Amino acid sequence: MTPIAWIIIAAVILPLSYFAWSLAILDHKGALAIRGNLVRGFTTNGRDTPQQASLLLGISRKLTPGSYEAKLDRWLSLAGRPASMPLEKLIVAKPMLAFAGALAGILFLANSFSTNNIALGIFATVFFYFFPDLLVYNTAIKRQQAIELELPNTLDQLLISVEAGLGFESAMARASSYGGGPLAQELTRTLQDIQVGRPRQEAYEAMAARSSVQDLKGFVRAVVQADKYGIGIAKVLRAQAKDARVKRRQRAEEKAMKLPVKVLFPLIFFIFPVLFIVLMGPAAIKIVEAFS
Repeated sequence: MTPIAWIIIAAVILPLSYFAWSLAILDHKGALAIRGNLVRGFTTNGRDTPQQASLLLGISRKLTPGSYEAKLDRWLSLAGRPASMPLEKLIVAKPMLAFAGALAGILFLANSFSTNNIALGIFATVFFYFFPDLLVYNTAIKRQQAIELELPNTLDQLLISVEAGLGFESAMARASSYGGGPLAQELTRTLQDIQVGRPRQEAYEAMAARSSVQDLKGFVRAVVQADKYGIGIAKVLRAQAKDARVKRRQRAEEKAMKLPVKVLFPLIFFIFPVLFIVLMGPAAIKIVEAFS
């Protein structure tokens, strides 16, 4: 075989060898002790024992860099930390999916050792490893877009409630109770943080940190400054609601201006050729028949 083929085989075999080596050198007793202390008093659901779950989590954490784990945690925070995708589950699932992709690649190579099968095996390994990241990232983007869309209406509800005589936290509770989107969930979580004794400023800043929407961050900064310097919250809400409505209209106008450019390429490559075939096809057939 050529050196390139040996290099590609090593790219598949070496990660599997490192996985087995990590399994061999893992501190089993320490992991079992830590897991036993954490789950003491709880019962298992019959799927995985605490020892097995701790073993898989320990191996997966060894295979996952710390900075990459922090990035996953940040994406989960932006996605609202869905119950079906906790951080520990993602850390365990990624190496296992990559291992499954590598096994599929080895099976392809065993069937027929060719360049296409080698490339397919490498692609399957990489794709299955990063597939959970794609799901989390897509969920985070959609959630932040929903927050951006809900923010102007929520600010209007807060302004109406405050001008009607409610306090700011009561207005937040009312807006969160009438809303069902991710912004209402963030307001509810912020109120819960305040109720358990967390300072208001920290609770508001934590809500801004859980989002990538700049309008929400600006609203939180304005509320924090108003609470710090004693400015009337109604004036702040009125200004923020007005700015949010203006920015929403500007975003709608921007999307409308981008629409002709986005339609141009499908129009050229898909609609115009079909239209030319329908209009000029019969004439072209008649010309060919006349000259033949």
